[in-house]
Amino acid sequence: MKIILPVILLLLIFSSFISAENHNQETQVEIPGEYDKVVLTGKTQSFHGEPIHETKIKIIVNGKEQPIITREANKELGTEVEFADNNEVVSASDGEYTAIIYLPKNTAEKADIKIHIEKPTYKSREIEIKGITKITDGEYIHYKDITPERHIGAAFYISAIILILIYILISFEILHRTLAALLGASVLLFISYVFGHFNTDFYILSFENAKNYIDFNVIYLLMGMMLIVGVMKRTGIFQWMAFKSYQAAKGDIWKLAVILMIVTAFVSAFLDNVTTMLLLTPVTIEIALILRISPWSLLMPLVLASNIGGTATLIGDPPNIMIGSFAKLTFMDFVIALTPVVIICMVALIIMMKFKYGKYYKKANLTPENIEKLLIRLEKEYKITNHALLNHSLVILIFVVILFILHGTFHMEPSIAALIGASLLMIIAVVMDKVDVAHMIEREIEWPTLVFFMMLFIVVGAAVETGLIQLIATWVANVSSSGLGGLAPVVLAVILIIWVSAIMSAIVDNIPFTATMLPIVAYLSQVIPNVEANILWWALALGACFGGNGTLIGASANIVTAGIAEKGGHPITFIDFMKVGFPVMIVTLIISTIWMLFVFPHIM
Repeated sequence: MKIILPVILLLLIFSSFISAENHNQETQVEIPGEYDKVVLTGKTQSFHGEPIHETKIKIIVNGKEQPIITREANKELGTEVEFADNNEVVSASDGEYTAIIYLPKNTAEKADIKIHIEKPTYKSREIEIKGITKITDGEYIHYKDITPERHIGAAFYISAIILILIYILISFEILHRTLAALLGASVLLFISYVFGHFNTDFYILSFENAKNYIDFNVIYLLMGMMLIVGVMKRTGIFQWMAFKSYQAAKGDIWKLAVILMIVTAFVSAFLDNVTTMLLLTPVTIEIALILRISPWSLLMPLVLASNIGGTATLIGDPPNIMIGSFAKLTFMDFVIALTPVVIICMVALIIMMKFKYGKYYKKANLTPENIEKLLIRLEKEYKITNHALLNHSLVILIFVVILFILHGTFHMEPSIAALIGASLLMIIAVVMDKVDVAHMIEREIEWPTLVFFMMLFIVVGAAVETGLIQLIATWVANVSSSGLGGLAPVVLAVILIIWVSAIMSAIVDNIPFTATMLPIVAYLSQVIPNVEANILWWALALGACFGGNGTLIGASANIVTAGIAEKGGHPITFIDFMKVGFPVMIVTLIISTIWMLFVFPHIM
C-alpha cells in the first residue's frame, strides 16, 4: 500500500503534464498564398427543432481534417489568424455553429467537404456538403442544419438509474431530500468527468451545462420572496391574519379551510402559486397552532389549491409562462380556456378534502363558549406590532405584485421583481427596525430548499441531456399521430399529453418536461387534423400543472411549503403527501380529460 499510493500520485502528475503539454502545443498550419474562404454554418438540433449544444464539429476536406479558423487576420488591428484547438468548433447554447476554412484557390467548388459531428449520448456521423454558395470571388458559404441521432448507451442508463434511486431515497425517507438530490447531482458530475475521461459513453453532462439546467429564475424568486416574508413576519401581520381568518369562519375549521382554499387558488392565479404559498404558509401554521391541530391538515388543501388555481392564468404557474411564450398565447387566452375547468376542479378538491379531513376538523372544533373565549384572547395577543414597518412592507409587496403582473410587458423575469422588492424592504427594515442583515439572510432564507431545487434541476437536466425525457416525449408524438386503438389522432393526443405530462411532472418537475414538450406539441398541432382552438396547448398546461399535485417534488409550491413547515418543526414525508395529493391529481386529470374532449370543443 505504501508503494501503490506514491506510484498512483506520480502517474497522475505525469498525465497532467502530458495533458498540459498537448493543450498548450500550438497547431502548425500552412495557409495557402491565395485561398478560397468557405463558411459553414447552421444549427445542431433535434428532430423536433430543439437546439443541441456542445456538439463538436470538424470539417473533413478530401478525406482529411481541415483546420478551422476562429479569428481571421486583420492588418488594421494587427491580429493574425487563429485556429481552433483540435481542429474543431462547438455548437453554442442555441445550437448554432460556424466553421471557417481556407482552401487553395479555385478548389472550393470541387472539394469533397464533409461535416463530422460528435457529442456524448449521440451517434457520431459525417454529413456531405453539396452546393456551396459563391458570395464573391474566393468566398463561399453553406448553411446546414444538422440533426444528430440519439445514442442510448451507458450515460442514458446511469442518469435514469440515479433519478430512480433519488426517488427511492426520498420516498422512503432514507436520506433527507436535499442530501439525496445533492448526492445524485454530484455522482452524475463525478461519473461524467472521471469515467467520461476514459470513455465518452459515460459522459453525461458538463459542469457548465449542469449550471445552465439550474433555473435561477426560480431560485432568485424564492430567495427574494423569502426575505420579504421574513421582514413582514416581524410586524405581526401573519398572527393577525390568522386571528381574522378564524374569526371570519366563526370558529368552524371546515369553513376556515374552504375560505383558505378559495383565497389560495384565487391569489395563485394572479400572483403565482409559489409566492402565494410563501405568504400563506406562515399564516396557516399559526392558525393550526392556535387550534392545536396538525398544520398539514390545513397546508395540504392549500398547496393543492395553489397548484390548481395557478393553472387558470398565464402567470399562475411556470409551465403556463413557458407555453404562453412559445405558442404566443395571451393572459386572456388562458383565462378563457382554462378558468372553467379550474373552477370545476376546485369544487372537486373541496369535496375530496371534506372526505379527507372533515371528521378531523369536526373533532377539533371547540364549543361555542370556548370559541368566544379563544377569539377574545387572540384579539388581545395577535396584534400588529409594528405598523410603520407593515405599511412600508405592504407598499413594497404591492409594487412587487404589479411587477409580477407586468413582467411580460418588460420582458423581465419574475425573480427580478422579487429581488428588487426584497432589497428595498431589507433596507427599510435595517433603518426602521435595526434588522441584522446577516442574521436575516441566514435565518429567513430556506437554504436546504434552494439547494434541493438546484440539485434536482441538475439531476433532471441529466435525464434531458441523455435523451430520457425526449424519448418519452417522442413516444407521445409517435403514438398520438398514429391514431392507436382506433381513436382519432386528436383525441389520442389530448389524452396522452394530459396524462403523460402529469405523470412526468409529478416525477421530474414540470418545468424541464414542459420545455421538452413545447416543440412536440407545436409539431402535433400542425400535423394532426382537426386540431382547433389550441386544444393541445391547453392539454399540456392542464397536465403539467395538475401533475404537480401528485408528489411532494412535483411542483415548486409543494417543496417551498414543505421547507417552511419543516423549519417550524412540522415535516411531512413523501408518502404522506402522495397519499393525499396523488388521488387529487387523478381526479383532476379525469375531469380535465372529459372537459377537453367533450365540453371544450363545443364552447370554444
